[in-house]
Amino acid sequence: MVRFAELFRDAIRENCASVIIVHSHPTGNPTPPPEDIRRDAEPVKVGALLDIGVLDHVIIGSRALRQVSMRERRLGLTDHST
Repeated sequence: MVRFAELFRDAIRENCASVIIVHSHPTGNPTPPPEDIRRDAEPVKVGALLDIGVLDHVIIGSRALRQVSMRERRLGLTDHST
């Protein structure tokens, strides 16, 4: 679990209009579990309060070539406009 203050700190400092959330799975499998999909609504709402859009949530697997874009798969991230 990541604190939203930490998630958006650099974006606020750099006056960013949007962010892409990226994290890795220790198992090496980039398939998003249901918790990741459900939790995506939370940073989107916080970002909206800060006027910072969340463009995507990318999960990296065991190799950089193994990744999942939640936006491409249309999972979560439904409360923002881009």
